[in-house]
Amino acid sequence: MTRGARARALGALHGLAIGDALGMPFQLLPRRAVVDRVGARVEGFLEADGGHPIAAGLPAGSITDDTEQALLVARLLVDGRGAIAPRALADALVEWEAGMRRRGSRDLLGPSTARAIEALLRGDPVETAGRFGATNGAAMRIAPVGIATRSDDLDALVDAVEAASAVTHSTSLALAAAAAVAAAVSAGIDGASVPEATALAIEAATRCRDRGHFVAGADVAARIAWAVSVAREGDGGALDRIERLVGTSLAAQESVPAAFAALALEPDDAWAAACSGASLGGDADTIAAIAGAIAGAVHGDAAWPEAAVRMVDDVNTLELRPVADALLALRRRGASG
Repeated sequence: MTRGARARALGALHGLAIGDALGMPFQLLPRRAVVDRVGARVEGFLEADGGHPIAAGLPAGSITDDTEQALLVARLLVDGRGAIAPRALADALVEWEAGMRRRGSRDLLGPSTARAIEALLRGDPVETAGRFGATNGAAMRIAPVGIATRSDDLDALVDAVEAASAVTHSTSLALAAAAAVAAAVSAGIDGASVPEATALAIEAATRCRDRGHFVAGADVAARIAWAVSVAREGDGGALDRIERLVGTSLAAQESVPAAFAALALEPDDAWAAACSGASLGGDADTIAAIAGAIAGAVHGDAAWPEAAVRMVDDVNTLELRPVADALLALRRRGASG
């Protein structure tokens, strides 16, 4: 594996954390709250307001569940030599939420994950626990699968996404959204541009149309392609258009296409793409985390301002280099296998 691949893997992990921290103060808030506080676009890390419904008291640069659960997935991947046992993921998520409660955090499991784990705890089979999971929880934590899995075998990559996601999100919508993110990250590790990574993401999402359980909802692949076109429609008001037309909710077919729209606005500037995602409001931390992970995979770790990397590392006590190396070792093993 080349030095460039290591820089891109580390860039994806730092981008995930940076985007997450940029969006943290604005999660669950409307875009107008962003505009009222900072103007048209977020330009740096901010603390959460004291009255924030989830993040009150968090200092500038703090990550949220997006990064924490992605690192949980990374650990399980490494421990499982590239495979995640569904029960192990469920147990790890229960333990994670218990730790958050002990710390007094209100940033707990999302609705789909919580519902699936409740089903498991009452004895439902692992195979059906995630049959209603249609939100973006799988997509927000899937970047490590993209780092660990090659992009030149898309069916194998989609299989890996489904294996890592189905226990909580086994609907075609959620799997398509997670597959799109993992494929874009994986393509970036292999040297793809943002448009090339987006094209592979759309193809990966398309291959999930007949996977998992059916729930009604707009097609994720089509929504990503359309969201990118919305972002490019004109010079002014692009972020407002994305919020109004694409949507920024927890729904997989809104927030994930919104992240790709943010990337399309700034395909050559990782920091600007993450800032744009954070500026949309709604599920801003997840949108910016996804945009940051893909942008970092495409552009590499040097694309992030050194001060931003230091801040998220220091505020959250992150050590991401060993994680990137361990995930790339899995990728190498897949390439030789």
